[in-house]
Amino acid sequence: MSDYGKLWVVATPLGNIGDLSPRAREVLMDADVILAEDTRRAGLLFKRLELERHGRLMSFFEHNEDKRLPKVLGFLEDGMSVALISDAGTPLLSDPGFTLVRACRDEGFDVSPVPGPSAPVVALSASGLPPLPYTFLGFPPRKKSQTEKMFSAHRDTGATLVFFERKSRLKGTLSIAFEQLGDREFCVARELTKDYEEFLRGTLSELDDFDFELRGELTVIIAPGGEDGDASEEAVVRLLEEEREAGGKPKEVARRVAERVSGWTAKEVYALMRDL
Repeated sequence: MSDYGKLWVVATPLGNIGDLSPRAREVLMDADVILAEDTRRAGLLFKRLELERHGRLMSFFEHNEDKRLPKVLGFLEDGMSVALISDAGTPLLSDPGFTLVRACRDEGFDVSPVPGPSAPVVALSASGLPPLPYTFLGFPPRKKSQTEKMFSAHRDTGATLVFFERKSRLKGTLSIAFEQLGDREFCVARELTKDYEEFLRGTLSELDDFDFELRGELTVIIAPGGEDGDASEEAVVRLLEEEREAGGKPKEVARRVAERVSGWTAKEVYALMRDL
């Protein structure tokens, strides 16, 4: 359908404006229409980027996606270039756009990604937790029972779990994870690529030791466990390194680690120490 327009799925910065790619800048400048979750925030972003656009800015969010769809398809049929952006990062990952992209594919319109920042990948890359395999869960459900089912379904997959969460729900969600997954390492990444970027790491059994009054966008990572939710060997090794720095005789270190993980006895941890 070369006579028709193209939908561009454009990744925008998470916080640091230097992360906008030259290709993304060019696409956004040339697009006839830019679809944005929040047109006000998009306008401020373009101002910060010193990006001059000639196309119109149109709101495109969860509650108007179906209504906007026919109009956007009409733009493409008329040969117009349409760029889809989210508030930050890569569109469709817990953001609107899937319905549009699927409809474009079904109708035969070209869809092209302009890759760039993505909070799940960025957080995972710097968390120090196992990167592969991983499963992105988006935002957990609001109901506790549904969140319990979500974690239970991923208990034995062996994958690192990555999801977004709001600060008001963070501790509650991690408490449910502890109940369903057992004791595992976790990392909360906030304000990614911004001046106050921070990575908080610990184990799910230590939640009471953390201050979860966190500002900014939060990406949460939970490491995989072993069989039946037991801590993985990698997790135990990392805790061993931490406890060794705290000092003490080998058997005492092994005992402290065993108290912090699920499914390992002090004897098994001590044997792992000897193997290492």
